[in-house]
Amino acid sequence: MKAIQFRVPRLYYDAFHPTIHFQIPSSSLSLPKPMISRYSIVQSHHPNFTISYLIDSCGLSPDTAALTSQKLHLPSAERPNSILTLLREHGFTDTQISNLIRKCPLLLLVNPDILLPKFQFFLSIGISNTNLARTLTADPTLLTWSLEKQIIPSYNFLKSVLISDEKVAASLKRTSWVFLEDHKKNLVPNLNLLKEMDVPESCVMLLLTHFPEALMQKKENFAKLSKEIKEMGFNPKKTTFVLAIHVLSGEGNKSIYNRCCEVYKRWGWSDDDILMAFKKHPLCMILSEDKIMKTMDYLVNKMSWPSGMIVRCPVVLFFSLEKRIKPRCSVAKVLLMKGLIKRKLSLSTLLLPDEDSFLEKYVIKYELQVKGGGTRIQRCSCSINATDLGR
Repeated sequence: MKAIQFRVPRLYYDAFHPTIHFQIPSSSLSLPKPMISRYSIVQSHHPNFTISYLIDSCGLSPDTAALTSQKLHLPSAERPNSILTLLREHGFTDTQISNLIRKCPLLLLVNPDILLPKFQFFLSIGISNTNLARTLTADPTLLTWSLEKQIIPSYNFLKSVLISDEKVAASLKRTSWVFLEDHKKNLVPNLNLLKEMDVPESCVMLLLTHFPEALMQKKENFAKLSKEIKEMGFNPKKTTFVLAIHVLSGEGNKSIYNRCCEVYKRWGWSDDDILMAFKKHPLCMILSEDKIMKTMDYLVNKMSWPSGMIVRCPVVLFFSLEKRIKPRCSVAKVLLMKGLIKRKLSLSTLLLPDEDSFLEKYVIKYELQVKGGGTRIQRCSCSINATDLGR
């Protein structure tokens, strides 16, 4: 084992921690032979070589390849072939490679011996090839920064806060900039502010793991927002406090919040109703309009529950309409029709119990009393989908 000395064109970071030499077996630096290409040996003396390579090997459109060739000159195919092989060996699809090269064409000229240790480092902390490819395709900037001067020190800082590699990997999946920002500028002051407000470490970890963008905003904006949320009645010692910070962080989220306000008001919610629901379950204010409308329509118009009941139990808005809400409501209708239950069940009684409890109490219990062998419902899930959150 020997310490790898890295050189890349751009070094930006004043490390929080002493430099750490990432240990990599020297034998692991040998790359597999490039995939066979008609450009493997031919040297480029033709001005159209770069364009042809970008089209044929990288999947760029002719127009995009022509534009890209204005800032990229490939003297031969040897180096770019090695880069493409490296990417494919680490799980990049052809579409991802095309998008990556379109965003960062100069990557084709980088020494693969510089890139390989970065891939190995991210894999070593538990980031899968699939997730790494997805992250780097979305923003290849991470590949242009120094491993020893930027990436590893950032990892050490995040690990000191989040404790586990799994949480560090989850934070990176949300935004690669959590590894690239100068943490001393905003992230550290914002974390210190939360500590001063007695926000529990578990809540801080939740925010940094799943919504790091909120903690990376300017410290002045973060301080103002935190104060406003506390004045709205949120308790800093509860998870809802940091979730509210996420919901109201950034112009994009604020726009979604305002849109949700308009949607809920269509169903008769007042400003006080909206604030009550927001305080109970902050993420209900960044649901997609389609999700809100379909769920409210079924619960209010089809099941005849007053919309005010949903104000007091907004978590039901996250449940799957097809896999949880409709099957359970169908069971309740049958039991009510058969006289097996004497009154209509409340929203929380019907929809909140976990799957096993619901089946035991309302399906298995009455199975023999319902003609036709009983009422069956499929097993359901109340997990929150990213699409439901309007992300």
